[in-house]
Amino acid sequence: MNLTDYHAKYYAFELTKRCSSDSVEKLASVLADAQVDLNPHQVEAALFAFNNPFSRGAILADEVGLGKTIEAGLLLSQRWAERKRRLLVIVPANLRKQWSQELADKFYLPSVILENRSFNDFICAGNLNPFKQDAVILCSYQFARKMEPYIRRTSWALVVIDEAHRLRNVYKTSSKIALAIKQAVANFPKLLLTATPLQNSLLELYGLVSIIDNYAFGDIKSYRSRFTRLSNEIDFAELKERLKPLCKRTLRRHVLEYVKYTNRHALVQEFIPSPEEQRLYDIVSDYLQQATLYALPASQRHLMTLILRKLLASSTYAISGTLEGLAQKLESAVAVSESVDSLPEELPENWEDMEELADEWEDDGDTTTPPEGIRPTPEQLADMRREIAQLWEFHSLAKSIIKNSKGEVLLTALRKGFKAAAEAQKTQGEATLQQK
Repeated sequence: MNLTDYHAKYYAFELTKRCSSDSVEKLASVLADAQVDLNPHQVEAALFAFNNPFSRGAILADEVGLGKTIEAGLLLSQRWAERKRRLLVIVPANLRKQWSQELADKFYLPSVILENRSFNDFICAGNLNPFKQDAVILCSYQFARKMEPYIRRTSWALVVIDEAHRLRNVYKTSSKIALAIKQAVANFPKLLLTATPLQNSLLELYGLVSIIDNYAFGDIKSYRSRFTRLSNEIDFAELKERLKPLCKRTLRRHVLEYVKYTNRHALVQEFIPSPEEQRLYDIVSDYLQQATLYALPASQRHLMTLILRKLLASSTYAISGTLEGLAQKLESAVAVSESVDSLPEELPENWEDMEELADEWEDDGDTTTPPEGIRPTPEQLADMRREIAQLWEFHSLAKSIIKNSKGEVLLTALRKGFKAAAEAQKTQGEATLQQK
């Protein structure tokens, strides 16, 4: 190709415009097009993720409400501007549409939500790997696990994982979803987003960091022996130093200078359940404490007990459909003389975090219930029929309760809250006038 002096000068000028990875100028074109009011900490977070070209990723752990989605959007936009089209975002299922809308509205990035139906449609249309598209691919954790081979075979320029604390137990062999996702994206640059990188144990930090860099802390045995207790300042300082190039966290108190937050004040409103509500709570609690339960899959009894208790504490309406589903599931099992081996279909509608919790619970090892798929004995069938009668009794009681004590008191709590907010606003206004 013959270049004129003009073209040579033009290309030379373009080369001089190249910016270092830690320069804000690297994001200049992206910032110019973004339809969002950026704050300094968001630009700093994006530059942090770009800073180390040899790193396999970063963890952005800003506190809730500080705009981690925008930070990820900046990184995705930069990759898009570099004409890198293989971009994957793994999010909780209920956030897929929100992510798609924000990418379109704030960054003008096209996106495709992949789920079973759309995936099969692309396959039928001739796309043998629907993950390979000129758009940001959005999918849920469960779908990413299911389609691990397809994800592994796609050369991703960037993989963003939202609510990444769901992968914190990846070091456990029982965390099947977390392990599958880690293996699927192991060879690609990753960005983990979480407001809670640490919840219960320092081992969770090991799990999250191992997704970015499997060798940052060595094996889990050495990490556990040195860092899980942090008995001295030296170990604490070393842990911080090892996290420094991989994780960046901004707290609300760090940005009060340019981000104004409304103070939150908790109001406690007590309520007393009606006699019928209390009776339902008591009999379902007694049921959950029975030595043998046939309506719950043996491998997930503890998980199901937790979920049912949460539904029970929510309202009678919340648990009614689940009780009906358990009874119908057990009736079907009795009809074919088999044990229950799956959850009722109604449950995911009532408990959106079921999939997240399910991946964190190990098998219970219950030996009193017949193994899944094994025909129960006549004695066990009789027990199953008695349990069916119990479940229908619970469901009937739940359906008959039309008074929701918690819901009625909520209206009182809201009135108190609005009144307190108005008084606080009035006090704040008077203070402002006095300052003037």
